[in-house]
Amino acid sequence: MLQSTPVYDICTLSDFRQDDILVSRFAPYLNHHKNLHAAHRHTFYHVVFFTDGAGSHTIDFENFVVKPNQIYFMIPGQVHSWSFEGFTDGYIINFSDSFFQSFLLNASYLEKFPFFSGDVNDAVINLPQDLHPQIKNLFEEIIKEWESSPMQTTDLMRVLMLQVFILINRFSAGGVNKGPASYNQTLLKNFQKLIEVHYKNLKLPKDYAGLLYITPNHLNAICKDLLGLQAGELIRNRTMLEAKRMLTNQQLTITEIAFELNFSDNSYFTKFFKKTEGVTPEEFRKNILNQNHHG
Repeated sequence: MLQSTPVYDICTLSDFRQDDILVSRFAPYLNHHKNLHAAHRHTFYHVVFFTDGAGSHTIDFENFVVKPNQIYFMIPGQVHSWSFEGFTDGYIINFSDSFFQSFLLNASYLEKFPFFSGDVNDAVINLPQDLHPQIKNLFEEIIKEWESSPMQTTDLMRVLMLQVFILINRFSAGGVNKGPASYNQTLLKNFQKLIEVHYKNLKLPKDYAGLLYITPNHLNAICKDLLGLQAGELIRNRTMLEAKRMLTNQQLTITEIAFELNFSDNSYFTKFFKKTEGVTPEEFRKNILNQNHHG
């Protein structure tokens, strides 16, 4: 299996303690991992709360301005880079996919939070001033627990982290308690989950419509209605995102990437990429490299 590197897992980043979680104040973490400003991929969930700082950070090739009181969330597999100006501080939590699974009966509990959906537009949240002290206190408690040593500390950290997630979700949903998802929303969610698993092999909406037991027309209508996109665009967008992620890895040739994404040949892949992105894969890679060197 080809990997899009550099890939960091928690063991790589943690000099001590357990592999499932790493908690730190942000300034020392940044100082310790100077190599992290260049584009890199995470195998874990990654939460950063900025209390000081300026500059920018990029999640899956979307750029955001760093501000105090900003929190951002990333899921495993996303590509990330940052470029800070001046002193930057706050808190960082990295935790593995399995960190909450043994704790919560519902294994997909985190998926209900929009900021853990993988949609970059939901991932960066600027908190209002009145929520700031409460969130900061929770992060302080998490740090305190992390630095103490009893075994049961991990469960208390989980509880505190869930408090952070629930409070932020309540704020970002604008206090709206969303009712149960409609049948079409559930179908769309299931389509997106299927794309995540099969996008390298299944390229056509009819393949997915079959797996969902609906017609391709129905699937298309749902996507247009709820997202304003064709079903085929969702599949192509996911392929495109993976192509970009893989291009951040200098070790992979364009041919290897085309092969990994199941394109019949290089020229077909290059055509697909250029049509969507407006530049060739080589040009895209060059641009990313330049950003990293100037970051």
